[in-house]
Amino acid sequence: MQPPSLPFSAFLAAILVIIPLPWHWRARNVGTLAIMIWLFVMNIIYGVNIIVWTGNVDNPAPVWCDISTKLIVGANVALPIATMCICKHLELVSSNRHVRMDNKDRQRRIIFDSIMCFCLPLVFMALHYVVQGHRYDIIEDFGCQPAIYVSIAALFLVYMPPLVFSLATLVYAALALHHFMRRRLSFVMHLQNSNSALTTHRYLRLMAMAVTEMFWGTALTAFNIYSNFSYGLRPWISWQNVHSNFSRVDLYPTLYLSPSFLRSLYLFWWAMPASAFIFFLFFGFGEEARKEYWKVFILFRVYVLRLPVQSASRCSASIPNTR
Repeated sequence: MQPPSLPFSAFLAAILVIIPLPWHWRARNVGTLAIMIWLFVMNIIYGVNIIVWTGNVDNPAPVWCDISTKLIVGANVALPIATMCICKHLELVSSNRHVRMDNKDRQRRIIFDSIMCFCLPLVFMALHYVVQGHRYDIIEDFGCQPAIYVSIAALFLVYMPPLVFSLATLVYAALALHHFMRRRLSFVMHLQNSNSALTTHRYLRLMAMAVTEMFWGTALTAFNIYSNFSYGLRPWISWQNVHSNFSRVDLYPTLYLSPSFLRSLYLFWWAMPASAFIFFLFFGFGEEARKEYWKVFILFRVYVLRLPVQSASRCSASIPNTR
């Protein structure tokens, strides 16, 4: 029986990670929006799975499992892609290259980042079918999990792409940091000349968040590869062999799972709430966040407590503007 703190942690993480959405939406930061959306969806899925499959391996919602397992595959590659897009933009803004962030440039960047963060994961979700040996797995207390035929094909189609995008993130982050260190004394003026909405504070916060999420995700992906491939590869005989009896659902009661495997499951389960908490730590206490909290507080005073508008205006005037 799972403790109630697990679904509570997942749903709390889903709520916290979506709080900074309004100001990132106004700034059209597609990379950060993608991180929020994917983490929100994943934590909802994890929380529901814990509630539905605590203490059982029943199969009451096949369609839910079909959709959620594909989304899990997509999120594993979408999150490193999003951090790569963030660091790519930071490197471009801070570089010596002539950058003018006019409306057309912003529109092109939004389209490119949207394709990378939302369309490209769909491609990897489709490619997962190549190494999907059966419909899905159900693990007691953890719910639906993607079925992966552990082979050379799975290594390149499922496990390696997140590492490749994480490596690209590291390269862009290193270049962006190099540009920042070279011109740190005139960096504010440089950002203004490039017509970027970024400030030095936001630039460094975005960089720190992206690099932290990148290292955290890379470590988990590397450990996942080790856990799955340490027992050897399964032979790829033919497409028919890999996909034989495809409609079956494998059931795994925790009674028959080894303690080390269960510890790995807990680690990977906590990865999504932890990633959401990390994101909120970077963006839930910044200047933009405090301003939004004050706006919500004022609306609460006016429309719920029915206080006069003048009182709310005086309260608004007292908002601190520290960074």
